[in-house]
Amino acid sequence: VMITASAIVRERERGTLESLITTPVTKTELMLGKIVPYIMVGYVQITFVLLIAWLIFDVAVHGSWLMLYGVAFVFIVASLGVGMVISTIGKTQLQTMQMAFFFFLPNILLSGFMFPIASMPWIIQKLSSILPLTYFLVVLRGIVLKGTGLYDLWGHIWPLLVFAPLIVSIGIMKFSKRLG
Repeated sequence: VMITASAIVRERERGTLESLITTPVTKTELMLGKIVPYIMVGYVQITFVLLIAWLIFDVAVHGSWLMLYGVAFVFIVASLGVGMVISTIGKTQLQTMQMAFFFFLPNILLSGFMFPIASMPWIIQKLSSILPLTYFLVVLRGIVLKGTGLYDLWGHIWPLLVFAPLIVSIGIMKFSKRLG
């Protein structure tokens, strides 16, 4: 999220956004081109973490690798989409870093990663239901630890399938191929 959030703003600050604007690519192609490398980085990170979990902690993936990487793709796109939206809002890299941190910290704290969602107040539970990490963690735990299948995890996968294209679309719509 943080790297993607600074992508467009960095181009604007360096003065290279003008070069990108004058190219014949559409704003959709430009924005998607900005996130594709980070999708690959996300896959490398997930693979590295799963490898470390297996080698050091003896935690093997009990479910489908294909489903795990498929849902990971949707989660990565959703996270990068949030970064895209932030990059269209912020005017400086410092602003985008602060906005990304403002998203990142509650995402970790309210997702069930650190504290069980069931022990949170009702309003915070509702707030956690709009965070993509909340759903991804349930799916990740289900696939890796239990070997759970698509049928049992569908209730946690479909929100990611809705959120990812929605947030990417918002990021593309908010981006303007004009200066100012």
